Amino acid sequence: MVTLSDAIEDYIKKLLSLSSRLYVDIRRRELAQKFSCAPSQINYVLERRFSMERGYLIESKRGGRGYIRIYRINPRQKQAWKALIDYLSGDEFEPDKALQFIKRSFEEKIISRREGRMLQALLNDDLYTVQVSSEAKVRSLQKKILKAAVEEILKSSY
Repeated sequence: MVTLSDAIEDYIKKLLSLSSRLYVDIRRRELAQKFSCAPSQINYVLERRFSMERGYLIESKRGGRGYIRIYRINPRQKQAWKALIDYLSGDEFEPDKALQFIKRSFEEKIISRREGRMLQALLNDDLYTVQVSSEAKVRSLQKKILKAAVEEILKSSY
């Protein structure tokens, strides 16, 4: 059963695949009208399904002639990888988002299956329970180790 979010995601991906540019411009209100939903549903899809971890970059301009521009990130773009490393350097860390990045990197042949499995293994909570007690410390350690590993793998990309 296809949900509304799935239908919106598929539509945007189709627009991207048909575009001769590296991006597509959409208007939140027009898209909401097309799918007979609230603009907040469009926001939800953009935030959840078109994140950097999934290979997209979103830019928006507000106002009367405003738009939302969605880019499919070219994995070889230096700035995109720099932004990912910056994300891993930030305060918040969510292992699920890191796993999405690892999966996307494998799918786009940036890393090998072996490298992907190694990176996934670094996120296994069981590795950190022996010496580290709090969840916050576990997440901090996971983030530092994953960041170091990703930087080494991707060094030639940026």
